[in-house]
Amino acid sequence: MTRALTKVVDPSGDAVPLAVKVPEVTALFWMIKITSTAMGEALADFLDGPANVILAGLGSLLAAALFVYALRRQFRTRHYTTGTYWFAVAMVATFGTMAADSLHQFLGLPYWSTTAFYAVVLVLVLWRWWANEGTLSIHSITTRRREHFYWATVLATFALGTATGDWTATGLHLGFLSSGLLFAVAITLPLIAYRLGANSILTFWVAYVLTRPLGASFADWFDYPKGGGGLGVHRVIVWSALALVMTGLVLILGSRERDPLSNAAPHRHEEAGRLGADEHPHPHVGLHPHLHAQPQPQLSGAGHEIHPRPEPATD
Repeated sequence: MTRALTKVVDPSGDAVPLAVKVPEVTALFWMIKITSTAMGEALADFLDGPANVILAGLGSLLAAALFVYALRRQFRTRHYTTGTYWFAVAMVATFGTMAADSLHQFLGLPYWSTTAFYAVVLVLVLWRWWANEGTLSIHSITTRRREHFYWATVLATFALGTATGDWTATGLHLGFLSSGLLFAVAITLPLIAYRLGANSILTFWVAYVLTRPLGASFADWFDYPKGGGGLGVHRVIVWSALALVMTGLVLILGSRERDPLSNAAPHRHEEAGRLGADEHPHPHVGLHPHLHAQPQPQLSGAGHEIHPRPEPATD
């Protein structure tokens, strides 16, 4: 999966990162992430929702084109850029929704099986990332190969989250609102676990997966017809409103990131190099924006320094 993604969105691979190309993990990060999942769900439903097969096909092609454009733009930058990064996240959210839905819509697979399938895909991507790099920390994204693994993981989390939300809402017959409330409670568990000393990298990725069904369930609740368990708000209104909210939050984040004293300020290059070498988590890698640097257990075993490995061809 990582190799296929690389060939499509980063065929040249010549823009080597000069710094960590992900934002700081703060409360605003999670707000934007959840909003992007809801917006991506509503936009995907609008693009591939028409009963006319031709229109639905054109919508899917448009989503795929925007997905490729957004990731190519992200890979061409050599440092983290607020708008570029979050535009890529929004397009991955949209395309990831369609990828997850396609197995059910076109192959007729039940949602529990698509959930299991994308869970396996995510585990395989994470395993390949770990096997090649010895870390799953998003604050170690200082090489092109790690960036490839990161975005492959992000795409897999969106697909898994979409399938999980559809499974609970329709397969388990909970409905969209009940599913949204379920995941709103579930996403607090990684935070509690982190506060109790659980691994920061593990709790981050668990929370990251849960943001998808959380946002998507509420988006579906708003835009599905009343007879289908929703409120019947037009999909254009829903995704447009969510896009405006996301844009506003990204602008606020960009303003905070320009303040060097803010906890949202992005990494300096020298810090990025250190983090890429020893894999100690960043002071703000946890789920809470005001947690400061504390020694955290690493998936590689505490106290064992991990040095960068040579970069063979990406799998």
